[in-house]
Amino acid sequence: MLIVLDNCEHVVDAAARLTEELLARCPHLTVLATSREPLGVPGESLRPVEPLSEPAALRLLADRGAAARPGFRTDADEDTAAACAEICRRLDGLPLAIELAAARLRMLTPRQIADRLDDRFRLLSSGSRTVLPRQQTLRAVVDWSWDLLDADEREVLGRLSVFAGGCDLTAAEAVCGPAALDALGSLVDKSLVVAAPVTDRQTGEGMRYRLLETVAEYAGERLAETGGRAAAERAHLTHYREFARTTDPLLRGPHQLAAIERLEREYENLRTALRHAIAERDEQEALSLSLSLVWYWQMRDLRVEARNWFVEIMALGPDPFAEPVRPARPVWERCTAAPPPMTGETLAEARRGVHLAHLACMDTELDAWQRPAAQSKLRVIAATYEPGMPQTCRSPGVLWFFAVLLAGDVERLREIQDATVRTCRETPGYEWELAGTLQMRANMLANRTDWAGDATRDADESLEIYGRLGDAWGMAEALSGRAEARERTGEFQLAAADYRAAAEHAERLGAHAQVDVLDARLGSVLVEAGEPEEGERILRDVIERTRGTGHNGALPAARLHLAGWLGMTGRTAEAGEQLRLLREEFSIAHFVVFDAFILSAEAWLATLEDRHEECLAKARRSLERVDDPLSAAIAPHMGSSFLTIAAMALARVDGGRRAADGARCIGAADALLPAGHVAYGMERDARLWAVERVRAVLGAEAYEAAYTEGGGLSLEEAAALV
Repeated sequence: MLIVLDNCEHVVDAAARLTEELLARCPHLTVLATSREPLGVPGESLRPVEPLSEPAALRLLADRGAAARPGFRTDADEDTAAACAEICRRLDGLPLAIELAAARLRMLTPRQIADRLDDRFRLLSSGSRTVLPRQQTLRAVVDWSWDLLDADEREVLGRLSVFAGGCDLTAAEAVCGPAALDALGSLVDKSLVVAAPVTDRQTGEGMRYRLLETVAEYAGERLAETGGRAAAERAHLTHYREFARTTDPLLRGPHQLAAIERLEREYENLRTALRHAIAERDEQEALSLSLSLVWYWQMRDLRVEARNWFVEIMALGPDPFAEPVRPARPVWERCTAAPPPMTGETLAEARRGVHLAHLACMDTELDAWQRPAAQSKLRVIAATYEPGMPQTCRSPGVLWFFAVLLAGDVERLREIQDATVRTCRETPGYEWELAGTLQMRANMLANRTDWAGDATRDADESLEIYGRLGDAWGMAEALSGRAEARERTGEFQLAAADYRAAAEHAERLGAHAQVDVLDARLGSVLVEAGEPEEGERILRDVIERTRGTGHNGALPAARLHLAGWLGMTGRTAEAGEQLRLLREEFSIAHFVVFDAFILSAEAWLATLEDRHEECLAKARRSLERVDDPLSAAIAPHMGSSFLTIAAMALARVDGGRRAADGARCIGAADALLPAGHVAYGMERDARLWAVERVRAVLGAEAYEAAYTEGGGLSLEEAAALV
């Protein structure tokens, strides 16, 4: 025999007693009870009724929508399909809520409904007149459940509404108070809180709790009515500031992956906490929380978002880099080593740190950093620190180095890097910082062939330290630095092996943006290493998978490298299209150094297609950028390359009458090349073709005379010939 007891939640105790007695007296009886919480009788077997899956929810919306508006289809077009999917998702797949939304289709489009779901309780208020009153509106449904809760359950449910994306038990207890443990259990039983297991690499398996969006909105309203929202949000902010502050150090060592996963899992809560700190104009909390997230943002390539946070946080306090220069004093501990409040030099350094972290996102807003006010700020930053200060050994203080570079003080760079490494070696507990500064110095040294050996040694030591510390991210960066040094000396196969190994480390961390950058470099190296087909395939793959991903640095590099290879193999039209897309898609294309690279590639393609005057115009613009200090530091061979490309065009313009100037440019280009420079494919081809073109016009003797004359010219004198 089967007995059905429906809607037991409001009489759950009586239903439980009745069921237990019936089962005791009737051995062959089965009781099927529906309720929002278990009856709690011996032998009870639970069958949770989950929200509808997205396909089922869409089918319900389509069915009820067609009844309300004949001819309605959820897949009528892309916009309708997207809006319908959003409705079902934001209504948590709840059948009654979806039916109420479908009823609104008589007067609203799916997009209008989706856009109004922030006010869902007013929107979804026109149900069937034939159902029970508690099922006629969405608010009535949730009111019914709320009225069945006791005071502790209501308090905890209300406070749970301040979380975003759920929480673990520790967070719930921190925000909801001592009643959290018992109340959570009953709220899960009553289907108002969803509990799901989650595995942490360090702590093992635990439970995570979340509210359906509809319940969260309702509970938030109730919390606000009691006046308890401010206290709950403050407790939430305090908990997640401490969570970020204590998790950040774990990003630098063997627990790196576990820390990344933990931060990813709580990221919506961290955002919510930071948003609250800024809204309350709580500078100390905002500084502590944001500085605790700097390294995570770097590792996950969240620079655009990070930049936006930093802009808001910088507005909360004074500008530490406003003129006149206020020299920094040594700060040995991280600003986040202790909870706020910060005082004295620690507070000053925290403010400087946020501004420096904002500077590190400069490639997301390059135009802003080329304005006079920004250039003035860079000079102040450069003058604020002295080489070797402890806070410049770690992020974000280490970013001072870039301000010096961008301010044009290239001569100080080696001194700064050497002093930073020296401080790290002499300071106990700075082993991770030593690995990082060695890796940064390797990256700088790798830009010059005569320093490449030093770069390799630095990268090797950095790799050894990171390996000993178990820091996979650092190992990837050190391997990449060594690969760049090996590229510079023409060891392309070894460089490719390093890039592959680096990508494996990054892949294990799920650092997809880092993998993309490493693959772009690998593709370009394979072209040089005699594997051009594989190199081209990798470059195209990077372009395909990174299109539309925002400021991923891999895409512009991949387009530029691919354009060079396409031009070398006669596919100039496609090469030009890659450069056009590069300029169209990325603001970095207007940055002085990168712009010069693109201009030179455009000039090269122009002369290959017999557009020689255009080539010379672009070459002149390229040469104007050579004096930029950043250009000199990153690509000291740049001027020579531009002169060689110009020589290709000079041989063909004015009926060959400027060929002698072309020979002089080639002579100057060769003389100005840094010692030991290893030319890449496009450089080699450009020089070969330039010499062939010019000699064909002048003849051997005249060519040699003009070439020799060019060898005595300065860069400025040679550029004047273009």
